[in-house]
Amino acid sequence: MDYQFLSWAILLGGLSAASLPLGSLLGLSWQPGNKIVGGMTAFGGGALVAALAVELVAPTAMHLVHAETAVAKSEASHHLINMLIGAIIGGSLFVALDTIINSQGGFLRKTSATIEYFTNRKSARRKEILEHLAGSELIRHLPLEIVEEMVTKVNERKFQAGEVLCEEGADGNEVFFIESGTVSVTRGKEFIAELKSGDVLGEIALVTGAPRTATATAKDETSALTFPKEDFDQWRSQSSEFEKAAAMLSASRLKELVDRDDIDIDADEWVDEAMTALMETAVVPTDIQLQEASEEHGGAPMAIWLGILLDGIPESFVIGSALVVSITAAIAQSGADSITLGSMVPYTLIAGLFLANFPEAMSSSIGMKKQGWGSLRIFLMWFSLTVMTAIGAGVGYWLGGSVDHGIVVLIEGLAAGAMLTMIAAAMIPEAVHLGGSNVTGLATLFGFLAAIAFKLLE
Repeated sequence: MDYQFLSWAILLGGLSAASLPLGSLLGLSWQPGNKIVGGMTAFGGGALVAALAVELVAPTAMHLVHAETAVAKSEASHHLINMLIGAIIGGSLFVALDTIINSQGGFLRKTSATIEYFTNRKSARRKEILEHLAGSELIRHLPLEIVEEMVTKVNERKFQAGEVLCEEGADGNEVFFIESGTVSVTRGKEFIAELKSGDVLGEIALVTGAPRTATATAKDETSALTFPKEDFDQWRSQSSEFEKAAAMLSASRLKELVDRDDIDIDADEWVDEAMTALMETAVVPTDIQLQEASEEHGGAPMAIWLGILLDGIPESFVIGSALVVSITAAIAQSGADSITLGSMVPYTLIAGLFLANFPEAMSSSIGMKKQGWGSLRIFLMWFSLTVMTAIGAGVGYWLGGSVDHGIVVLIEGLAAGAMLTMIAAAMIPEAVHLGGSNVTGLATLFGFLAAIAFKLLE
C-alpha cells in the first residue's frame, strides 16, 4: 500500500466533512429563517444526489455500456448487479439502524425526525382519548365532523386519593371518563359502585342537568377526561342525531338504543372512523418540549452522536474507494509518476458531500441549542465526526485496494443506497417543512447542478 495515497484519502475525507464544524459554528452564532434553512438543506440534498449519480452509479453503468467483449460485458453486468443489490441492502440497513437509534432519542438530531416524533405522539394520544370516550354510547353518536372539536376541547384532569370528583346533590355540569385509577361511588353512606379505567361517570346527569345522585371519590391517584355541560349542549344543537341519542338516554332507554341495529355503533369501529376524520397536522415542538424530550431520553446524546455517525459512515467509505478506482485507472494509463492529488480528486463527490454536510450540521446545531446543549459540546460533537469521516475514508481506501473490485462495487452500492434513503427520508422532508415545496424544488435543482458543475475542474 502506498501511504502517500492513503494520506490523500484521509485528507479528502476530512475536507468533505470540514463543513460539519463550520455549519455547526454558523448554527450556533446565527438564527436563520426557516426558508433559508430549508433551502440550504434542499441544496445539500440535490448536491448529494448528483454526487451519488455521477461518482458512484454512472461509472459502473458506463462500464457495461462501453464493454466491447463478452467477458468484459459479463464482468460489467456482475458489477452493476452487485451495486443494485448493495443499494437495496444499504437502504434497508439504514432504515433499521436509524429506527433503533431514533427510539433512544436520536431523532432529536434532525428537525424532520423531531417533528415526526411529536406528531406521532400527538396522534397516539388522540387515539387513547378516543378509545376512552368510546366507552360512552352517547359520544359514539357524535357526528364525525364534530370529533375534531371534541378532541381539542377535552380536559385532562388529575385527582389525588381522597379527592372528590363530584358530590351528591350538586349540579350535573360535567362528565368524567376514567382513564386510570379507581373511583368509589357512594349515596349517603351506602357504597354503590367502583369505577375503573374505561368507565363513564355522570353521563345521564350531564344530559338531563339533574342534580348528582351520588358522590364519587378517588380511591387512589386518578386521571380522567372531562367535558363541561355547555359543550354537550352546543353539540346537541348542531346535530339532530346527537340530540336524539341524548334524549333517548335521558329517558333511561339506553338499552333500547344499543339494541337497535339501525343506530348502534361499535366502539372499535367508531374509534377507527374518528381517527380517520381527524385532520393530521404536523406538530412543531416548542423549546420547552424539546428539552423535556431530551430529558426523557437519557441516552439521547449518545444516540444523536451515533445517528450522525450513521449518516456519515457511507460517505466516508466511498471517498476512499473512489480514490482507489481513480488512482488505479491513472496508473494503468500514465504511470504512477504522473499522478498528483489535484488530478485525482473526485470533485463532484467531495463537493456534494461538503454541501450536504453544511446545512445538516447547521440545522441540527440550532435544534441541539434549543434542547439546552452547550455550544462547546455541540461543536465538539460535529468536529469528532469530521475526524471519524477522515479515518473512514482511509479505511475505505485500504479496503478498496485489498479486496476484489466486485466487492468494492457492492459496498459502494450499499453506501449509495443508505445515503439516498437518508436524503429522501430526512433531508427533503425537512426542507419541505421549513422552506416550502417551491423553495425545496428550486434549491434541490441548484444543488444538483452545482455539484455537477464541479466536473469542470477535473
